[in-house]
Amino acid sequence: MTGALEVRGLAKRYGATQALRGVDLDVAEGELVGLLGPNGAGKSTLVKSACGLVRPSAGSVKVCGVPAGSPPARRALGYLAELFRFPGWASADELLELHQRLAGSRGGAAERASLLELVGLSDAAGRRVETMSKGMQQRLGIAQALVGGPRLLLLDEPTSALDPRGRRIVRDLLSELRRRGVAVLLNTHLLSEVERVCDRVAIIDHGELLAEGSPAALSHPSGVEVVTASGPRRFDGAARDEVPAIVERLVAEGERIYEVRLLRSTLEDAYLAVVEGTR
Repeated sequence: MTGALEVRGLAKRYGATQALRGVDLDVAEGELVGLLGPNGAGKSTLVKSACGLVRPSAGSVKVCGVPAGSPPARRALGYLAELFRFPGWASADELLELHQRLAGSRGGAAERASLLELVGLSDAAGRRVETMSKGMQQRLGIAQALVGGPRLLLLDEPTSALDPRGRRIVRDLLSELRRRGVAVLLNTHLLSEVERVCDRVAIIDHGELLAEGSPAALSHPSGVEVVTASGPRRFDGAARDEVPAIVERLVAEGERIYEVRLLRSTLEDAYLAVVEGTR
């Protein structure tokens, strides 16, 4: 089955700067992939290559089986840049209508109403952009990226300006897109958001893909904590199989056991271990 995004040996050089060094990455239909890495890691170059805005120095990028930047590839993807700007005088409905014309979408008023409902802006169809909060504009930006029903969505820091309610709306939206079979490449620094919504994570630094896998796979067991009458006792590095022996020893010492917790490292721990390990 053709993937939503196929990156093979992608390299990009800007003069003396090597932004990407032979990156391979796949995003399947309906898969949510978080793209992580420090500033200057090459994430934006990868995303712009997928949009057809940057020409690779080597390697290839395909969107839904066709070369990135080609008309079929452009029709198959939606994109929201981190630093986007919309005309302040336009209403939400007018903005979406403009993007329908640019994308060649024939969805009309029904598509615009459906997208505004999807991002929680049904009541703001006639409201001008300049009167909206930054969070509302962010959600409107996601709506415009979905004009035309793209099969691949590229989002650059889509929750950075949102309050907790707005982030929940976006998380619910991403889950709904997964249900509809839309693939998403999510470029963000908010690891907690990635851990909650992404099926898989790709960590990139110095233009190289350093680690890839589900958030759970990238984390690992880090020990056992036992809550006793005299307080919590932590056993770093202990595994699940060691729990019975730990409890038996504590009981033999006269401790009363109230709770046993298996500890795991977080995605943040895994991310820092990978990135700092290369520096």
